[in-house]
Amino acid sequence: MRKVIYLCIVAAVAVPALAVASPSPANKAAAVKQCATERAQMGTAAFKLLYGKNATRSNAFGKCVSALAAQNAKNQSNAAGQCRSERAADATAFASKYGTGKKHANAFGNCVSKTAKAAAQKQQQATVNAAKACWTERKADPAAFKAHYGTNANKSNAFGKCVSGKVKHTP
Repeated sequence: MRKVIYLCIVAAVAVPALAVASPSPANKAAAVKQCATERAQMGTAAFKLLYGKNATRSNAFGKCVSALAAQNAKNQSNAAGQCRSERAADATAFASKYGTGKKHANAFGNCVSKTAKAAAQKQQQATVNAAKACWTERKADPAAFKAHYGTNANKSNAFGKCVSGKVKHTP
């Protein structure tokens, strides 16, 4: 009987955690477009080095979609908080800035959408710029690049570490 109760409690805790952790279909769809754009802008080889996790790095697109879908969900949550603050400061100005139609009923949704999209575009551009810079640095001296940025046993994560380091330092 104790085992049954314990399993029910574990299941009750695990199910909501899984529901919160998965991005929405809209976030996944946006991530597919973002990954396709990133791949086109930074080049397939750099894209595979950045996102690919298996030996042939053939899973790069899927890993990109997963990462960006989660980031899009986070951007949306952050945007909602920013929009709530902006709306609380001056509801009338907020409604006229973001709302359309007679009642401006869609102002909050428009604010969240615009703010989240702007954050995603800024992150995407920073990632592409960092990947291009790291690719150039890597081409100049591959061995020194791996030694400088690589942190795992075979230094195969050097490109990703370089890009993430440069993205973090982007204003």
